[in-house]
Amino acid sequence: MKLPPDSTFLYVLVLFSGLAFSIPLASAQQIGVPYSRQDSLRGSITPEREWWDLVFYHLDIEVDPRKKTIEGTNSVYYTVLQEGQVLQIDLQEPMEIRAFRQEGEELTFTREGNAYFVNLSSPQKPGSSHNLEISYGGSPRISPNPPWSGGLTWEKDEKGKPFIANSNQGDGASLWWPCKDHMYDEPDSMLISVKVPDPLINVSNGRLRKTEKHDDGKSTYHWFVANPISNYGVNISIADYSHFSEEYLGENGPLSLDYYVLKENLDRARAQFKDVPRLMRAFEYWFGPYPFYEDGFKLIEVPYLGMEHQSAVTYGNGYQQGYKGKDFSETGWGLTFDYIIIHEAGHEWFANNITYQDIADMWIHESFTTYSESLFLDYHYGVNAGNAYLQGARQVIKNDIPIIGDYGVNQRGSGDMYFKGANILHTLRQWIDDDKKWRKILREMNKTFYHQTVTSSEIEAFLAKKTGFPLQSFFDQYLRTADVPLFQFYWKEGRLYYRWREVVEDFAMPLRIKQQDRIHWLEPTSEWQSTAALIEKEMIEADPNFYIFTQQIQPVTE
Repeated sequence: MKLPPDSTFLYVLVLFSGLAFSIPLASAQQIGVPYSRQDSLRGSITPEREWWDLVFYHLDIEVDPRKKTIEGTNSVYYTVLQEGQVLQIDLQEPMEIRAFRQEGEELTFTREGNAYFVNLSSPQKPGSSHNLEISYGGSPRISPNPPWSGGLTWEKDEKGKPFIANSNQGDGASLWWPCKDHMYDEPDSMLISVKVPDPLINVSNGRLRKTEKHDDGKSTYHWFVANPISNYGVNISIADYSHFSEEYLGENGPLSLDYYVLKENLDRARAQFKDVPRLMRAFEYWFGPYPFYEDGFKLIEVPYLGMEHQSAVTYGNGYQQGYKGKDFSETGWGLTFDYIIIHEAGHEWFANNITYQDIADMWIHESFTTYSESLFLDYHYGVNAGNAYLQGARQVIKNDIPIIGDYGVNQRGSGDMYFKGANILHTLRQWIDDDKKWRKILREMNKTFYHQTVTSSEIEAFLAKKTGFPLQSFFDQYLRTADVPLFQFYWKEGRLYYRWREVVEDFAMPLRIKQQDRIHWLEPTSEWQSTAALIEKEMIEADPNFYIFTQQIQPVTE
C-alpha cells in the first residue's frame, strides 16, 4: 500500500509473525516459479478424468507398523458420462500400483510420474457402470511436518505402542492410496477396511460396520461412509485407543459423538472434549444441522496437530486452550476454547459439506471456518467477544498475495485466507447490518450447496443474490488483490470529503462512521464526495468491524 508522506492514520493494523502459526505457502506461479506437467496432471480435470463419474470406493488395506508399509486394494466404482477408454488414477511415489483389473482381466497401463493411465478393454458406454480393482502397496511418504506437509506419521504412545495417522490436504490422498485425486469429483459413499495388529484399533470415517478378528493376531476394522467424501478427508488413525461417547440432541435428532484417545489421556479428554457439544450448539445455530448425522461425529487423538477429516476429526492440541496455548487475537478470547476442536470441527460445514472444486478456492474452507471461531464466541459469550477476537487476530494478516490462487495446477493462494478471509466475511456482515438476515444466509448456503463441490464464483454469486448487494468488486478487491481498501478523508470549509483508495475499479462499499455518540453511514466510491452532516474537527472513527485502513490527509486543492 502506497501512502503520501503527509498521511496520519486513525488506526493501523500491525503485522505480527511471532505466533507459532503455520499457514499454506503462496502458489508457485505467484512467486515466479513455473508450473510443471505434474502440476497440471494433479490439478486439472484432464480428459482421462472428465469422462467418468465416481460412485463408490472400497479401500481395503493392511497397515504394517513395523515395516511402515501399506498393502492392499482399492475398488473404484464409476458411471460413464461420455465415451472414453483411457482412465487416470493417481498414486504418488514411492507407493506403486501393481495391477489394474476389470471384469477379471488384467489391464495394461502407462505411467507419467504420479499419474497412471489405464487402457480399458471393455466398451465404456455412456450411462453404463463399471468397477476397476487396483492392487498397490509400498512405504508411503513420511510427513516431515504434519499436517502441513502431507504423508503418514508413525509415532509411539508412552508405552511404546504404534501411534499412526495420515494428513494429506493439498499434497493429495494419492500419497498413500490410489484414487481419482481431484476435488471436483467425490464418491457417493465409501467403505474403508483396515487390517492392523492387535491390540491396535483403526478409526476411520463414518460408522464402524464390523470388526473382523483373524487367526494371525490381527483385526480388520470396516468403516462405512454413507455420504459423499473428498479424497483428502479419508482418514486412518491407528493406536491402542480408549473410546467413550455421548449423545447430542441436535436439529436433526440424536447425534452420536464418539471420542478415541490414548489410554493415558482418557481423563484429560473427558474434560477437554466438553467443547464438542458446545460447538454443535453454536454451529447448528449459525450454519444449520450438522451435515453428516448418518455418519456420526468422531474426535480422534493423533500424533500431529489436527485435521478436518470428515466425521472423523483428528486432534493433537495437547489438551490445552487456544492454539497450542496461544491466542491469535491476544485478547484472551482465544483461550476460552480449544482452537483445534472448534476450528477443525467447523470444517464439517465448510470443507466437508461445502467443498472447493479447485484448491485455488481454498478460502471457501478456511475463511468461513476461521470465521466460525468468532461465531462460536458470539453464540456463547456475545457479539462483542466475537468482534474483539477477529479484530485482535488481524495482527497475523500479511496482505502479501491474493487469497485466491492459480487454477488447474493444485496451488492455493495466500495464507491470509484464514484471518483476513474471516475479517472479509465479518465486513460483509456489517454491510448487511442485519444479523437475522446474515444467519439466514449462512444457513441457506449450507442447504443450497449441501454435499456439493463448488467454485468461488458460485459462492460469490450466491452471497450477492441473497444480500441483494453488487458484490463483484467487493470480492475482486478482497480475494483477487492483496490490497486492503483505504478510506481517505479530509475536512474543508465545514465539510467532510472522503473516498476509497487502493481499490479495484467500481469498488463501492458503504461504511459506518461514529462521531461522538452518533452513527452515520457513508457511501464512498473511488471519487471524492462530501457531506456536511458531521461536525468539523470532531474525531470520526470508522467502525473497526470493517476490515479497512483509514487515513486523514491534508485538504485537497481544487
